[in-house]
Amino acid sequence: MTKNARSRYANEFSPYQPTRHFIVMKYCSACGSSVELRLLPDDNRARYVCTACHEVHYQNPKLIVGAIPEWQDKILLCRRAIEPRHGLWTLPAGFMENNETTAEAAARETLEEANAQVAIGELYSMYNLPHISQVYLLFRARLMNLDFSPGSESLEVRLFSEEEIPWETLAFRAVFLTLKNYFADRKTGDFQFRIGDLKPPELSKSVRAN
Repeated sequence: MTKNARSRYANEFSPYQPTRHFIVMKYCSACGSSVELRLLPDDNRARYVCTACHEVHYQNPKLIVGAIPEWQDKILLCRRAIEPRHGLWTLPAGFMENNETTAEAAARETLEEANAQVAIGELYSMYNLPHISQVYLLFRARLMNLDFSPGSESLEVRLFSEEEIPWETLAFRAVFLTLKNYFADRKTGDFQFRIGDLKPPELSKSVRAN
């Protein structure tokens, strides 16, 4: 990864993790009363507990699921129209919804962000980002046709060959690493499942850690 890319990734924070550890809560979603952090018996971390009905609010990591849409020797990328990382390029991906499989989530996100239909293949990469409580799951996928266009969360959607990939303006480290490994595997014809843990990016002096 280049120095410029590392600098860009220094801002890779999740809006869902304002404390870097858990979502700040003020009120109970069950009864509306105030909540407070408590360390419960036989637990290893503080949880929000309602002061009235005593509901315990557990918070769990978010799954970000997406696709690597393939068309001949090219990959479909989207340029983000939303924060975080507005204006940068990424694979179509987003938060998994309730009542869907990971493959269904990957296909749905591709349709929403690129108006593109894909046939989902095998899981290709999984990256853990424990510092923001996220897990990236990216599937290889076959683009069904060339009928694609920007969705509401994309400024632009394009097919890129390896030589055309905008490496310096990719939005997320998990996408950067996935594409690097994908093109390396394609040269050998041996696509291997990739798994890794991503540590917090080094913060530049201009970035406030919050």
